[in-house]
Amino acid sequence: MDMSNNLIKSFSNIEIIFGFDFGFKRIGIAFGNTLIKHAKPLKIIHSITNNAKFNEISKLVENWKPKYFVVGFPSYIDMAHEKHKIAIRCQRFANQLCGRYSIKTFMINENYSSIIIKNFRKKYIDSQSAALILQQYFDEKLYNKI
Repeated sequence: MDMSNNLIKSFSNIEIIFGFDFGFKRIGIAFGNTLIKHAKPLKIIHSITNNAKFNEISKLVENWKPKYFVVGFPSYIDMAHEKHKIAIRCQRFANQLCGRYSIKTFMINENYSSIIIKNFRKKYIDSQSAALILQQYFDEKLYNKI
């Protein structure tokens, strides 16, 4: 836990929020808080098994104690006019987060998060995409769209 997280905890009405960019190979995680409403990349989980992924998430949840989760959800459909496979898995992942941690989980459209981040491309962009998803949540909530 870093110093800024300790400072945030000293304000009782400030809540930590985690953002997730779910992928089949990696999960990007970002964090932000309800005071400054600014998302920052936190971690990329590279684990192969579902249990290993949730073990890593559990450690973060224990340290940071987030109040909410925000999961990016690709709302586009495939050529057969059905939800894309990743959309179905994102919904399942969001349900698992909510069920495992009893933390309210929001889903937000993330159709273009990776495309936007590609301009700043590094080897892995997942945590930056998660920050963009979480920042979108903050911005939309600010303007009462959520």
